[in-house]
Amino acid sequence: MARNVENTDLQNRHRRLRLEIRKKPYWMTLSEGQHLGYYRGRRVRKWVVRFRKRGGSCSYQEATIAEADDLVDSDGSKILSFEQAQETARKWFDDMGQKGCPNSKPYLVSDALDDYLASFGGKDLENTRRRIEAIICPQIGAHDTAKLTAKIIQEWHIALANAPARLRTAPGAVQNYRPTSNTADARRSRRSSANRILTILKAALNVAYRNEKIFDDNAWRRVKPFAKADAPRLRSLADAESRRLVSACNPHFRPMVTAALLTGARYSELAALEVRDFDAQSKSLWLRDTKSGTPRAVYLESEGFRLVSEAIIGKSRIEPIFPRPDGKRWGAAHQMRPMFAACKAAGLEHVSFHDLRRTYGARLARKGVPMAVIAEALGHADERITRKHYAHLAPSNVAETIREAVSGLGIV
Repeated sequence: MARNVENTDLQNRHRRLRLEIRKKPYWMTLSEGQHLGYYRGRRVRKWVVRFRKRGGSCSYQEATIAEADDLVDSDGSKILSFEQAQETARKWFDDMGQKGCPNSKPYLVSDALDDYLASFGGKDLENTRRRIEAIICPQIGAHDTAKLTAKIIQEWHIALANAPARLRTAPGAVQNYRPTSNTADARRSRRSSANRILTILKAALNVAYRNEKIFDDNAWRRVKPFAKADAPRLRSLADAESRRLVSACNPHFRPMVTAALLTGARYSELAALEVRDFDAQSKSLWLRDTKSGTPRAVYLESEGFRLVSEAIIGKSRIEPIFPRPDGKRWGAAHQMRPMFAACKAAGLEHVSFHDLRRTYGARLARKGVPMAVIAEALGHADERITRKHYAHLAPSNVAETIREAVSGLGIV
């Protein structure tokens, strides 16, 4: 006869009555795949069991075996004590083991991804959905989560990093790819992209694990992202380059570029701005739709104030401050072609719209603005992010001391 397992919360009826009422049972493990649970409802208190055959790919089988002896003494049949519940549970497990697990539909990686999207509460839903539908599901979605191994995920992760970068492609057309480059920066960029996609897969599997649709998280927990793949991109424009870029912009897109250089706001934040978000008295803009989900203020200097003041003339409170030529808001990828055309016309190496935000942060850093202030201005959740990108640009006592100490050699 198997030895009883102890559990201080469940084996004493008085302790059980102090447990919080909830929808899910309080589970304890008797053996691998074999669990005894205590359900504490408002009117019902009962012993439940769940079983999953070792190495099986089906879900847990659950059953109620008796009421708990919380208020009435055990009768050995319909009402059981903690010890009796364990004994009854083991007999039930033996029966289930002999019968085997009934056939059931396997829970696939694609099922976990669908459930993840259905409950997704993050800000970046569209990009997450796009990566799942275009990359993760076609490549690894058909795998049964019960048979998923670290080797399968690791090989898929490496293949992602070795594949060429995908380019925007018209719906229904053959997927376009960026020409393959084997430079160190290109390899780092591909590894960084692979890490972001791996993060989405892990998040979906973790949600399924917490919801007890997957019963072992060992496979993906052992797969680590590529190290040192997220080195900061340090591209920022000099003041003269910024002026050349603005002059070369399409007149309809120029206000967006100008606003980014004068506010440090992201493309999506500027596209979402409405006239009501501008406060002329405090000379500020209120960014409601931010990446972090936390609104923040942008404080305008004279040029920025003039730009916004002129942009809102004749507009109602709910119209976009910086609209497209047709009056609608700029869409998710509408900035790419105008930016490419402006860079080409200005004779600049390719500049992304996000580089304009980096330029704003770099200008603040070079002026000696404290990192904490820059972090608040850019909406960084952590000052460490700001230091990672801009600390090397700020005036530094260390830099001045080194320059003074090694000067005067006279060899140049």
